[in-house]
Amino acid sequence: MPTEGPGARTSPRTSGWTTLAMLRALSLKAWDSGALLRELLEPTGAYPRRRPLKRPTAAGLRTDYAAAHAWASELFVAAGRYTLETADVGRTTIGSNRLPAAAVFESVDDEIAFVGKTRNAARFRELADELSALDPALRQWAWKRPLQLLALEEAALTAGRVALWLLSTPAPGIYVRQLSLPGVHTKFLETHRRVVDEMAAALQAIMPSEPTAEEQTDAVLGNAEPGDAVLGNAAARTPAGRFAERHGFIHPPELVRFRMLDPEIPLLGDARDVTVTADAFRTLRLPVRTVVVTENLVNFLALPERPGALALFGAGYGFSALRDAAWLQDCEVLYWGDLDTHGFRILDQLRAAHPHVGSVLMDRATLLEHRDAWGSEPTPATAALTRLTAEESELYQSLADGEFGSAVRLEQELIGWDWALARLLPRGN
Repeated sequence: MPTEGPGARTSPRTSGWTTLAMLRALSLKAWDSGALLRELLEPTGAYPRRRPLKRPTAAGLRTDYAAAHAWASELFVAAGRYTLETADVGRTTIGSNRLPAAAVFESVDDEIAFVGKTRNAARFRELADELSALDPALRQWAWKRPLQLLALEEAALTAGRVALWLLSTPAPGIYVRQLSLPGVHTKFLETHRRVVDEMAAALQAIMPSEPTAEEQTDAVLGNAEPGDAVLGNAAARTPAGRFAERHGFIHPPELVRFRMLDPEIPLLGDARDVTVTADAFRTLRLPVRTVVVTENLVNFLALPERPGALALFGAGYGFSALRDAAWLQDCEVLYWGDLDTHGFRILDQLRAAHPHVGSVLMDRATLLEHRDAWGSEPTPATAALTRLTAEESELYQSLADGEFGSAVRLEQELIGWDWALARLLPRGN
């Protein structure tokens, strides 16, 4: 079949045939997956690579010869970075026609050039070589994260130098801020912690696996890592804290904010709203009988005076400060969280340290009373919670199962204040 110029058009009837655009899309998919760049670093013997082409049958030639002619012409004209294998079609019906049957890329460089990424590939080679010059083991990271290496450019080399420093200086015992390496500062590590971790692991021949969906969600929310007890390590509550702990840096202490609701109990002069370190909070000896834990700042500030009571400002999953506060065992502890699946998950994990914690305003009656304030929970929890009461567990399961609608939540700040006070301050208080 003769060829035409590059302006040849194809008909909608060619939808079952592999067009030039479809061939390029296949190669772009290989680029986007990193496969072509990996092949540059570690050839697998995949080249010459043969990509079969779906082509017109003899019946298709009879139906729309012009469309088939244009389809073949486009592939023949574009040949250069690939060669075409052909097949003889229609010899016994409409006459012999030589049609493209497969595109063959002689080398990975040819396929890279076909998708217009030659310059990117050259830069990738340079960066991979520079990483390897720092330490040959870092080539494994480049192989695993080729597109990330291209995106990071010089930042990847800086991350490599940090990883090497960490390997040579275990447990440095300084703040991350004190790390004195060219181009390295706190913001750099905030942005590239995972890359540094991966490179450090590569230097020890341990490449971490891809993060699970739950790990990604927890990273976004700033929650503890799956499998870790939320109350287990105060310093390692945040991604920055976990990074510091992994590599032996000092991390700023966790802070705890509380309000004394009893005006008769002295604190620091006239101060009633106090922030202390978690270690200091652990050693407190206050004559309080009730502790109300709430995650909402306005609720925390608005709680009225109450004899023998203290309000504690929480931070979602960040109740690690309570782990070692043994004096809480002698208090009534009430947790007031959002009425959603994560609120119950936090309650469940708080009870890991203090089994006697009770919940308040986290009941079915409160939920149903405030239908007009219901919102949607972005990522509902699905974990099995073993420390809830029967009533709490039933409501948690109802929320998880969508009994009230998809991902229903009632944020604590949307609960009517009169309704809240009636349950926070029952008669007699």
